[in-house]
Amino acid sequence: MSAVATGSVAWSRRRLAFGRFWRDFRQHRGGMVGLLALVVAVVLALVAPLFIDQSVTSVVSGTGAKFAPPSLAAPFGTDESGRSILLMVWWGSRTSLLIGFLAALLSIVIGMVVGIAAGHFRGWLGATLMRITDWFLVLPSLITAMVLAAILGGSTFTIIVAIGVTTWATTARLIRAQTLAVEARPYIERSKALGGGHWHITTRHVLPNVAPLLLASTTLEVASAIVTESTLAFLGVSANKTSWGTMLRASYDYGAATQGAWWYIIIPGLCILAVVMAFTLCGRALEAVLNPRLRKAG
Repeated sequence: MSAVATGSVAWSRRRLAFGRFWRDFRQHRGGMVGLLALVVAVVLALVAPLFIDQSVTSVVSGTGAKFAPPSLAAPFGTDESGRSILLMVWWGSRTSLLIGFLAALLSIVIGMVVGIAAGHFRGWLGATLMRITDWFLVLPSLITAMVLAAILGGSTFTIIVAIGVTTWATTARLIRAQTLAVEARPYIERSKALGGGHWHITTRHVLPNVAPLLLASTTLEVASAIVTESTLAFLGVSANKTSWGTMLRASYDYGAATQGAWWYIIIPGLCILAVVMAFTLCGRALEAVLNPRLRKAG
Protein backbone atom coordinates (compact mmCIF):
# COMPACT_ATOMS: atom_id res chain seq x y z
CA MET A 1 0.00 0.00 0.00
CA SER A 2 1.39 3.40 -0.98
CA ALA A 3 2.02 6.24 1.45
CA VAL A 4 -0.81 8.25 -0.15
CA ALA A 5 -3.29 5.40 0.30
CA THR A 6 -2.16 4.86 3.89
CA GLY A 7 -2.60 8.56 4.63
CA SER A 8 -6.06 8.52 3.06
CA VAL A 9 -7.13 5.57 5.21
CA ALA A 10 -5.76 7.24 8.36
CA TRP A 11 -7.60 10.47 7.51
CA SER A 12 -10.86 8.58 6.95
CA ARG A 13 -10.50 6.89 10.32
CA ARG A 14 -9.90 10.22 12.02
CA ARG A 15 -13.02 11.69 10.41
CA LEU A 16 -15.10 8.71 11.53
CA ALA A 17 -13.69 8.95 15.05
CA PHE A 18 -14.42 12.67 15.21
CA GLY A 19 -17.94 12.05 13.89
CA ARG A 20 -18.58 9.50 16.65
CA PHE A 21 -17.12 11.85 19.24
CA TRP A 22 -19.29 14.78 18.10
CA ARG A 23 -22.41 12.61 18.01
CA ASP A 24 -21.80 11.43 21.57
CA PHE A 25 -20.89 14.90 22.81
CA ARG A 26 -24.09 16.43 21.40
CA GLN A 27 -26.12 14.08 23.59
CA HIS A 28 -24.85 15.90 26.68
CA ARG A 29 -27.00 19.01 27.03
CA GLY A 30 -24.80 20.48 29.73
CA GLY A 31 -21.73 20.09 27.55
CA MET A 32 -23.44 21.78 24.60
CA VAL A 33 -24.57 24.67 26.80
CA GLY A 34 -21.05 25.05 28.12
CA LEU A 35 -19.54 24.87 24.64
CA LEU A 36 -21.94 27.53 23.34
CA ALA A 37 -21.12 29.82 26.25
CA LEU A 38 -17.37 29.34 25.67
CA VAL A 39 -17.68 30.08 21.96
CA VAL A 40 -19.57 33.28 22.72
CA ALA A 41 -17.02 34.35 25.37
CA VAL A 42 -14.00 33.63 23.16
CA VAL A 43 -15.52 35.32 20.10
CA LEU A 44 -16.41 38.43 22.12
CA ALA A 45 -12.86 38.58 23.51
CA LEU A 46 -11.33 38.20 20.05
CA VAL A 47 -13.49 40.86 18.37
CA ALA A 48 -13.19 43.37 21.22
CA PRO A 49 -10.36 45.37 19.53
CA LEU A 50 -12.61 45.88 16.48
CA PHE A 51 -15.12 47.87 18.54
CA ILE A 52 -13.23 49.22 21.56
CA ASP A 53 -9.63 49.70 22.63
CA GLN A 54 -7.64 49.74 25.84
CA SER A 55 -8.48 53.39 26.44
CA VAL A 56 -11.86 52.31 27.86
CA THR A 57 -9.96 51.20 30.98
CA SER A 58 -8.24 54.57 31.47
CA VAL A 59 -9.51 56.69 34.35
CA VAL A 60 -9.59 59.74 32.06
CA SER A 61 -11.97 57.99 29.67
CA GLY A 62 -14.84 57.92 32.15
CA THR A 63 -17.60 60.28 31.06
CA GLY A 64 -20.40 59.02 33.28
CA ALA A 65 -21.30 59.80 36.86
CA LYS A 66 -19.50 58.06 39.70
CA PHE A 67 -21.14 54.73 40.57
CA ALA A 68 -24.07 55.38 38.24
CA PRO A 69 -26.58 52.50 38.24
CA PRO A 70 -27.37 50.53 35.07
CA SER A 71 -29.10 52.60 32.43
CA LEU A 72 -29.46 52.83 28.66
CA ALA A 73 -26.24 54.82 28.43
CA ALA A 74 -24.35 52.35 30.66
CA PRO A 75 -26.21 49.00 30.70
CA PHE A 76 -23.95 47.59 33.46
CA GLY A 77 -23.49 50.87 35.33
CA THR A 78 -20.25 52.77 35.95
CA ASP A 79 -17.35 52.53 38.37
CA GLU A 80 -15.66 55.04 40.71
CA SER A 81 -14.26 56.97 37.72
CA GLY A 82 -17.41 56.96 35.61
CA ARG A 83 -16.12 54.27 33.27
CA SER A 84 -18.58 51.84 31.68
CA ILE A 85 -18.57 48.48 33.47
CA LEU A 86 -19.79 46.83 30.26
CA LEU A 87 -16.78 48.02 28.25
CA MET A 88 -14.35 47.20 31.04
CA VAL A 89 -15.75 43.68 31.44
CA TRP A 90 -15.59 43.21 27.68
CA TRP A 91 -11.98 44.34 27.46
CA GLY A 92 -11.01 42.54 30.67
CA SER A 93 -12.23 39.24 29.23
CA ARG A 94 -9.16 39.26 26.98
CA THR A 95 -6.76 39.24 29.93
CA SER A 96 -8.72 36.73 32.01
CA LEU A 97 -9.19 34.25 29.17
CA LEU A 98 -5.63 34.66 27.88
CA ILE A 99 -4.11 33.96 31.29
CA GLY A 100 -6.54 31.11 31.87
CA PHE A 101 -5.78 29.36 28.58
CA LEU A 102 -2.00 29.81 28.61
CA ALA A 103 -1.55 29.00 32.30
CA ALA A 104 -3.64 25.84 31.89
CA LEU A 105 -1.64 24.90 28.78
CA LEU A 106 1.64 25.31 30.67
CA SER A 107 0.30 23.29 33.60
CA ILE A 108 -0.96 20.50 31.32
CA VAL A 109 2.32 20.30 29.37
CA ILE A 110 4.43 20.07 32.53
CA GLY A 111 2.05 17.54 34.09
CA MET A 112 1.96 15.46 30.90
CA VAL A 113 5.76 15.30 30.53
CA VAL A 114 6.36 14.53 34.21
CA GLY A 115 3.48 12.03 34.41
CA ILE A 116 4.48 10.06 31.31
CA ALA A 117 8.15 10.06 32.32
CA ALA A 118 7.35 8.95 35.88
CA GLY A 119 5.12 6.14 34.61
CA HIS A 120 7.46 4.98 31.87
CA PHE A 121 10.76 5.05 33.75
CA ARG A 122 10.29 2.83 36.80
CA GLY A 123 13.73 3.28 38.41
CA TRP A 124 15.28 6.16 40.30
CA LEU A 125 14.15 8.70 37.71
CA GLY A 126 10.47 7.83 38.09
CA ALA A 127 10.76 7.78 41.88
CA THR A 128 12.49 11.19 41.90
CA LEU A 129 9.86 12.72 39.64
CA MET A 130 7.07 11.46 41.90
CA ARG A 131 8.75 12.83 45.01
CA ILE A 132 8.95 16.23 43.30
CA THR A 133 5.29 15.88 42.32
CA ASP A 134 4.32 15.02 45.90
CA TRP A 135 6.22 18.08 47.10
CA PHE A 136 4.25 20.35 44.78
CA LEU A 137 1.01 18.64 45.82
CA VAL A 138 1.47 19.51 49.48
CA LEU A 139 2.48 23.09 48.76
CA PRO A 140 -0.37 25.63 48.98
CA SER A 141 -0.56 26.49 45.29
CA LEU A 142 -2.20 29.91 45.74
CA ILE A 143 0.38 31.15 48.23
CA THR A 144 3.21 29.69 46.15
CA ALA A 145 1.87 31.42 43.04
CA MET A 146 1.66 34.72 44.95
CA VAL A 147 5.26 34.43 46.12
CA LEU A 148 6.50 33.41 42.68
CA ALA A 149 4.62 36.24 40.95
CA ALA A 150 5.98 38.74 43.48
CA ILE A 151 9.54 37.52 42.86
CA LEU A 152 9.24 37.56 39.05
CA GLY A 153 7.38 40.86 38.93
CA GLY A 154 3.87 41.76 37.86
CA SER A 155 3.20 41.02 34.19
CA THR A 156 0.96 38.77 32.14
CA PHE A 157 3.84 36.39 31.47
CA THR A 158 4.83 36.06 35.12
CA ILE A 159 1.23 35.44 36.22
CA ILE A 160 0.94 32.69 33.60
CA VAL A 161 4.20 31.11 34.76
CA ALA A 162 3.27 31.43 38.44
CA ILE A 163 -0.05 29.65 37.93
CA GLY A 164 1.29 27.05 35.49
CA VAL A 165 4.27 25.87 37.54
CA THR A 166 2.26 25.54 40.76
CA THR A 167 -0.77 23.59 39.46
CA TRP A 168 0.68 20.76 37.34
CA ALA A 169 1.14 18.15 40.08
CA THR A 170 -2.44 16.82 40.02
CA THR A 171 -2.26 16.32 36.24
CA ALA A 172 1.08 14.54 36.60
CA ARG A 173 -0.40 12.09 39.12
CA LEU A 174 -3.36 11.43 36.83
CA ILE A 175 -1.25 10.91 33.72
CA ARG A 176 1.21 8.65 35.55
CA ALA A 177 -1.61 6.34 36.62
CA GLN A 178 -2.92 6.19 33.06
CA THR A 179 0.60 5.59 31.70
CA LEU A 180 1.07 2.63 34.06
CA ALA A 181 -2.24 1.19 32.88
CA VAL A 182 -1.31 1.60 29.21
CA GLU A 183 2.17 0.10 29.59
CA ALA A 184 0.71 -2.99 31.26
CA ARG A 185 -1.01 -3.95 27.99
CA PRO A 186 0.43 -6.80 25.88
CA TYR A 187 1.14 -4.76 22.75
CA ILE A 188 3.62 -2.63 24.70
CA GLU A 189 5.65 -5.76 25.42
CA ARG A 190 5.52 -6.68 21.75
CA SER A 191 6.69 -3.20 20.80
CA LYS A 192 9.64 -3.51 23.17
CA ALA A 193 10.48 -6.96 21.81
CA LEU A 194 10.51 -5.56 18.29
CA GLY A 195 13.04 -2.92 19.31
CA GLY A 196 10.79 0.01 20.14
CA GLY A 197 12.68 2.61 22.16
CA HIS A 198 11.52 4.95 24.89
CA TRP A 199 10.59 7.73 22.44
CA HIS A 200 8.62 5.38 20.19
CA ILE A 201 6.65 3.83 23.05
CA THR A 202 5.82 7.10 24.80
CA THR A 203 4.87 9.05 21.65
CA ARG A 204 3.26 6.30 19.54
CA HIS A 205 1.52 4.26 22.22
CA VAL A 206 1.28 6.08 25.55
CA LEU A 207 0.56 9.65 24.40
CA PRO A 208 -2.38 8.76 22.09
CA ASN A 209 -3.96 6.78 24.94
CA VAL A 210 -3.62 9.54 27.53
CA ALA A 211 -4.61 12.32 25.09
CA PRO A 212 -8.40 12.00 25.74
CA LEU A 213 -7.75 12.29 29.47
CA LEU A 214 -5.55 15.33 28.84
CA LEU A 215 -8.27 16.96 26.74
CA ALA A 216 -10.87 16.59 29.47
CA SER A 217 -8.38 17.71 32.13
CA THR A 218 -7.44 20.81 30.13
CA THR A 219 -10.94 22.26 30.24
CA LEU A 220 -11.03 21.88 34.02
CA GLU A 221 -7.53 23.35 34.33
CA VAL A 222 -8.56 26.45 32.36
CA ALA A 223 -11.46 27.02 34.74
CA SER A 224 -9.15 26.61 37.72
CA ALA A 225 -6.57 28.98 36.18
CA ILE A 226 -9.19 31.69 35.64
CA VAL A 227 -10.31 31.41 39.26
CA THR A 228 -6.68 31.51 40.44
CA GLU A 229 -5.92 34.59 38.33
CA SER A 230 -8.98 36.36 39.69
CA THR A 231 -8.01 35.42 43.25
CA LEU A 232 -4.44 36.65 42.75
CA ALA A 233 -5.69 39.90 41.26
CA PHE A 234 -8.11 40.41 44.14
CA LEU A 235 -5.24 39.86 46.58
CA GLY A 236 -3.17 42.48 44.79
CA VAL A 237 -0.99 40.29 42.54
CA SER A 238 -2.05 41.30 39.03
CA ALA A 239 -0.62 41.70 35.55
CA ASN A 240 -1.24 45.48 35.68
CA LYS A 241 -3.99 45.02 33.11
CA THR A 242 -7.74 45.16 33.47
CA SER A 243 -9.23 41.74 34.14
CA TRP A 244 -12.29 40.48 35.96
CA GLY A 245 -10.16 39.90 39.04
CA THR A 246 -8.72 43.42 39.06
CA MET A 247 -12.24 44.82 38.71
CA LEU A 248 -13.32 42.93 41.81
CA ARG A 249 -10.28 44.25 43.63
CA ALA A 250 -11.09 47.84 42.57
CA SER A 251 -14.69 47.45 43.71
CA TYR A 252 -13.36 46.45 47.13
CA ASP A 253 -10.77 49.25 47.28
CA TYR A 254 -13.30 51.97 46.40
CA GLY A 255 -16.06 50.67 48.66
CA ALA A 256 -18.59 49.66 46.02
CA ALA A 257 -20.51 47.64 48.60
CA THR A 258 -20.88 50.57 51.00
CA GLN A 259 -21.80 52.84 48.09
CA GLY A 260 -24.58 50.49 47.03
CA ALA A 261 -22.89 49.86 43.64
CA TRP A 262 -23.83 46.21 43.53
CA TRP A 263 -23.31 46.07 39.75
CA TYR A 264 -19.59 46.74 40.19
CA ILE A 265 -19.29 43.55 42.24
CA ILE A 266 -21.94 41.32 40.68
CA ILE A 267 -21.12 41.77 36.97
CA PRO A 268 -17.41 40.71 37.04
CA GLY A 269 -18.26 37.95 39.49
CA LEU A 270 -21.00 36.60 37.23
CA CYS A 271 -18.60 36.65 34.26
CA ILE A 272 -16.09 34.55 36.19
CA LEU A 273 -18.83 32.19 37.37
CA ALA A 274 -20.32 31.79 33.88
CA VAL A 275 -17.01 31.01 32.17
CA VAL A 276 -15.85 28.65 34.92
CA MET A 277 -19.19 26.81 34.83
CA ALA A 278 -18.99 26.59 31.03
CA PHE A 279 -15.52 25.04 31.17
CA THR A 280 -16.64 22.66 33.90
CA LEU A 281 -19.68 21.52 31.92
CA CYS A 282 -17.52 20.94 28.84
CA GLY A 283 -14.95 19.05 30.88
CA ARG A 284 -17.55 16.77 32.46
CA ALA A 285 -19.12 16.07 29.07
CA LEU A 286 -15.72 15.32 27.51
CA GLU A 287 -14.87 13.00 30.38
CA ALA A 288 -18.14 11.14 29.96
CA VAL A 289 -17.62 10.78 26.19
CA LEU A 290 -13.93 9.86 26.21
CA ASN A 291 -13.92 7.58 29.26
CA PRO A 292 -15.22 4.16 28.17
CA ARG A 293 -16.22 3.15 31.71
CA LEU A 294 -18.32 6.28 32.20
CA ARG A 295 -19.83 5.84 28.74
CA LYS A 296 -20.90 2.27 29.53
CA ALA A 297 -22.28 3.36 32.91
CA GLY A 298 -24.37 6.02 31.23
